[in-house]
Amino acid sequence: MSNHGKALRGLSQTRLANLTSALRGHVERGELPGLVALVARGDTVHVDALGTKDLAPGPPMRRDSLFRLASMAKPITAVATLMLVEEGKLSLDGAVDPWLPELANRRVLRRPDGPLDDTVPAKRAITVRDLLTLRWGLGAVMAPPGTHPIQRAMSEARVAPGFHALTDPPDEFMRRLGTLPLLHQPGERWAYHTGYEVLGVLVARASGMRFDDFLRERLFVPLGMKDTAFVVPEEKLDRLTTAYARDPATGRLEAWDTPANSYWSRPPAFLSGGGQGGLVSTADDLLAFCRMLLGGGQAGGTRLLSHASIQAMLTDQIPEEKKAASPFFPGFWDASGWGFGGSVTTKPDGVSPTAGRYGWAGGYGPMFFIDPQQDLTALLLIQRRMQGPDDEALAMEFSKGAYGALED
Repeated sequence: MSNHGKALRGLSQTRLANLTSALRGHVERGELPGLVALVARGDTVHVDALGTKDLAPGPPMRRDSLFRLASMAKPITAVATLMLVEEGKLSLDGAVDPWLPELANRRVLRRPDGPLDDTVPAKRAITVRDLLTLRWGLGAVMAPPGTHPIQRAMSEARVAPGFHALTDPPDEFMRRLGTLPLLHQPGERWAYHTGYEVLGVLVARASGMRFDDFLRERLFVPLGMKDTAFVVPEEKLDRLTTAYARDPATGRLEAWDTPANSYWSRPPAFLSGGGQGGLVSTADDLLAFCRMLLGGGQAGGTRLLSHASIQAMLTDQIPEEKKAASPFFPGFWDASGWGFGGSVTTKPDGVSPTAGRYGWAGGYGPMFFIDPQQDLTALLLIQRRMQGPDDEALAMEFSKGAYGALED
């Protein structure tokens, strides 16, 4: 990717030490059992592995500890989809009906809060671009759970977004999804998440391969991402971190997935492209993926995607009028858009001094971003469910620290 002619230098070791100290404070105060943080620029890579993998006395966190990615998998699914577009097996603006007949001839709710039988026909077919940009018509409803009939219907059909893993095989997931009306006309509004679960199924059907096999052969092996997978084999379980959630009443951390009896120790029924269940990975595997993005689709002499596809992925795809009609969390659209698989800053936002930072976070806690102008990658890997403003504060503190470490 272009750095606009800037002569980039490295990272300040002094300021990285300050960032390490700040992150260690979160561990020492018991807010997290441990974490892995990575900041990279060019050939300079700084990694902190702090604390332990579990709150109980146990092994220390390691650079190669395994973390559940949750929605951080979305950029990986986007890359897989774009590979099939470049091969001509999919068309960005072509209908998905040939591969996803369950989504053909959709009905659309007359009102998002209306009864499920008060619908109109979809004005057009759903496209690959609609799924990549989360404008295909269905996703998370920004209202308290159970407020609207469509929310209850999604929950009953076992397709609702959430922290839980999806439990139906892909064909059954799509059958259930196909029984529901859309919230919005295709292309009209952005609705988070569900499009990427559909994309995982689309990649498998269009390629004729299982989704996990496609990712491994086409992406993980070429990039050397040796630890990224949907299942943690027995010989790697000692590297899997324990995942926590906070008790809403006390704020105390409680384990909800442990290596000893992990959901990720068994093959899942649904290979999640959006992150409900989904992939586990390590800091170095994710660095390899980010370097491919920063390299315009190329890594180590191997080209996985064209520069044009990467540019589209890292470019805001949502028109302003669509943002205004697409609620998410407060302030999300103020300085952000959505590319393919992640958010893109559209102007300076108090973290980066320029537009163009791309990245995303996962509901189990991890986050990442890249900044093509600065050749910067930053990863913060934790396993604490996102449940409150302190999650955003930690991500903001880390992000500012990563930028603060730049040497110009």
